[in-house]
Amino acid sequence: MKNEAPYYARTAAAKVKYLSAHYPSVLVLGARQVGKSTMLRELCPEGMNYVTLDDYTLAAQAKNDPMGFLQEHKAPLFIDEVQYAPELLRVIKMKVDESRQNGMYWLTGSQQFHLMQGVTETLVGRVGILDLHSMSQREMLGNGDAAPVFNPEDLRGYQAGGSVCDIHELYERIWRGGYPALWKDRELEPEDFYDSYMRTYLERDVRELSQIGNRAAFVKFMQSAALRTGQQLVYADIARDAEVSPNTVKSWISILETTGIISLLQPYSANAIKRLTKTPKLYFMDTGLCAWLAGWKSPKSLMNSPMAGAILETWVYGQLIRSFNHNGKRPQLYFFRDAKGTSEVDFVLVQDGTIYPMEVKRSSSPAAADLRHAAKIPTGPFALHPGIVFCTAEQVYSLDKGLMAFPISML
Repeated sequence: MKNEAPYYARTAAAKVKYLSAHYPSVLVLGARQVGKSTMLRELCPEGMNYVTLDDYTLAAQAKNDPMGFLQEHKAPLFIDEVQYAPELLRVIKMKVDESRQNGMYWLTGSQQFHLMQGVTETLVGRVGILDLHSMSQREMLGNGDAAPVFNPEDLRGYQAGGSVCDIHELYERIWRGGYPALWKDRELEPEDFYDSYMRTYLERDVRELSQIGNRAAFVKFMQSAALRTGQQLVYADIARDAEVSPNTVKSWISILETTGIISLLQPYSANAIKRLTKTPKLYFMDTGLCAWLAGWKSPKSLMNSPMAGAILETWVYGQLIRSFNHNGKRPQLYFFRDAKGTSEVDFVLVQDGTIYPMEVKRSSSPAAADLRHAAKIPTGPFALHPGIVFCTAEQVYSLDKGLMAFPISML
């Protein structure tokens, strides 16, 4: 069941093996074409069967006769794109409860909301869940099997050898994005890949979740959202661009989030309830798709565009999320902005009783003043760390007052 095409080692592989050893079933969630199937097929133990519900005929069989389907396709079984037949989940529960063996079913899904509803109703306590995104920077460079969780207390130990690059190469990585197909075939033009990706995304994932009456408006909506990555989410602005209502935009944002295309970062407050009431920031989970939707045709044009800072911040956000999620962890990551909107910190990581403020700067020589607004973060019971500035320098070094500069290309 091994793949003959070049395989990029994924950080999440170790967590899959761990979950399979401790749970009867494993579910890997993620957007289309991020590499879920490839990773699991590479990891499949000898004797594990495989079936994909991307096949309309098989999906129909699974929906209409889930018990018969699992009798024909016996465990241990890898079911790809299980969201197309959620009826299988209840039968999987029965099979798991009968056998009580670990590693019986491996599942993938690319529509998280509806799939997770079924999982929480039927497989609670019986499934280990892992989020997979398109490849991290370390995975792109062949270091996926040695990519630890980002540790703000050990920046020098976290740095990755061989990943340091200048700003031109950094924007090449950002512009190309992390979808495995674009790294396995370096002659594949991103424009061709993303055009095909969008067609498939609209035909399968979006159609399954909602009846989009005006596909042209939905594409304009995605383009408008891409141009606003790294910004606070204002429905009215996107609605104006797409020529639809703000309520429609709210619904469509939910679709993008459900299918793993975007992530919404909540604001930090010492009061956990308040975090849910303020405007989040919108980030695309893959900068290549974002850059293509926004219309940037080359790394150079992107680097010199008005969007250069926002896409760099989006890249850093994505690398941080991947370092946690691909290791099976969920970070307490936020952003900070005061009530007047005059003081902002790009990222706030809360970990082990400490608040770590983090700022992204397109500079090779950042200064302590870049994190001057961190002092306004309400700490509550937590300690405030001096902070980290992610920058385009080529080595880790100390700034004034305990702050650290960390190269973006080492994330």
